[in-house]
Amino acid sequence: MKDTEKYLIHATIAADGVVERSDVVGAVFGQTEGLLGDELDLRDLQESSRVGRIDVAVESENGQSFGEVTVASSLDKVETAILAAALETIDRIGPCHASVEVTSIEDVRAAKRREVVERAKELIAGGFEETSLASSDVLDEVRDAARVEGIVDYEGLPAGPRVGDSDAVIVVEGRADVLTLLDCGIKNAVAVEGTNVPEAVADLTADRTVTAFLDGDRGGELILRELAQVGEVDYVAFAPPGESVEDLDRDALFEALRGKVPYASLADAADLRAAASDEEVPDGDDPGSVARVGDGGAVPGDSPGDDSAGPSTRSTESPSGESADEPAEPASEPAEPADPEPTETDEDLDSVADDPEPATDADEPDSATNDGLDADPVDESDAEPVESSAEPVEESETDETDDDSDEPRSMAAHVSEVVDGGTGRARLLGDELDVLDEVDAADAFDAVESAETAPEAVVVDGTVDQRLLDVAAQRGVGDLVGRDLGEFVKRPVGTRVLTAADLRAGS
Repeated sequence: MKDTEKYLIHATIAADGVVERSDVVGAVFGQTEGLLGDELDLRDLQESSRVGRIDVAVESENGQSFGEVTVASSLDKVETAILAAALETIDRIGPCHASVEVTSIEDVRAAKRREVVERAKELIAGGFEETSLASSDVLDEVRDAARVEGIVDYEGLPAGPRVGDSDAVIVVEGRADVLTLLDCGIKNAVAVEGTNVPEAVADLTADRTVTAFLDGDRGGELILRELAQVGEVDYVAFAPPGESVEDLDRDALFEALRGKVPYASLADAADLRAAASDEEVPDGDDPGSVARVGDGGAVPGDSPGDDSAGPSTRSTESPSGESADEPAEPASEPAEPADPEPTETDEDLDSVADDPEPATDADEPDSATNDGLDADPVDESDAEPVESSAEPVEESETDETDDDSDEPRSMAAHVSEVVDGGTGRARLLGDELDVLDEVDAADAFDAVESAETAPEAVVVDGTVDQRLLDVAAQRGVGDLVGRDLGEFVKRPVGTRVLTAADLRAGS
């Protein structure tokens, strides 16, 4: 609505009694309904986004209430004036006599034009900077442009040049992330460009080894969950908490990729980022399926060594797009016992873009173990159920000793209690899925809007409508689950909307 509003209706209210914001909003809708006919019905206009949200500020003093009402309109001048006049017909708010007076109708565009004029005056006074580029500056700019010229268009999405023919891909969030990986010599990245995973990326994951490399925020986690629903994910890596992939330097980027974990080991975790940071994948276990600029696609992280030590890292890295028949470069020194410290593996990866010469055989035993039998990932995966099976025991013991801690630990449990139980209630959940508040389903809008701590998720035993979705998006709610969904004119990007049946099917 902010992009299309033309006018703002400002009105004052006075009531002979104590009233609240919800009483004012109810009076506006209730007492104007049917007054102006179907074409100017306030509910229909708001559902079609021709009238914005009704903002109310009300205060009570000495048994009387006073306040202001603001309504944004994208109607034309005549229709807006009629709508403003209709507000003045309101004579009762809640149980109290009241009066409404329209004080002004502000032309938003005129205000913006005034701002444009004032800013233009400032810019013309001192905003122009006379500069000239020296020859060296011109050369530097052209070199910087040539450094990332390898970015290509893959079915309308920004991608590295090896995505089309590589056996493995790295899925990132945006074009800037692809450029950052290209700058580090990684050529098999493709961007989803938003939280809605394109069909082209979903199809790409069907027959490739897929590593999802995402920002260390909630947006990255939401993209991962949707990518796992529409496609197949083999490995997951996150940027450090609160940081974006595009902001990482070379060392931090490769460190994040080396810390990738199998998605299957954390698919059921409530917090994927926290679960990923707790997992460990040994160096040499298919390190990211990365295609590099300097070597034609393969990652020469380890020397082939002799046959007795197991498969070489170069042959293991064939998912990055290197052809199987390309001969491996012989080792420069005889194989030596492996060093358990990861220092040499880190240095090998970091030096790939600058030095294509194969590394020594110091990491050979790790490569042989992981690439031959995948022993480490299997052990890690097998260990995961043991940890998860221990948690219910602890919860059960806690339940026996402390009734106050008997709260659901998962979204599915909250949905089962609130929706499947037919409670007619709405439950507001925090970051750890703890209960912040629980109210009647009819009061869900006011509870979300006035919550002191913005909820992370909301579960409603009722219909999720456009009005509830809008306030949830404004407060930064990540998941909104209801018994069923109403008709939506628009869906905000940052809030996922599900029915209880959808959640059960997805889990």
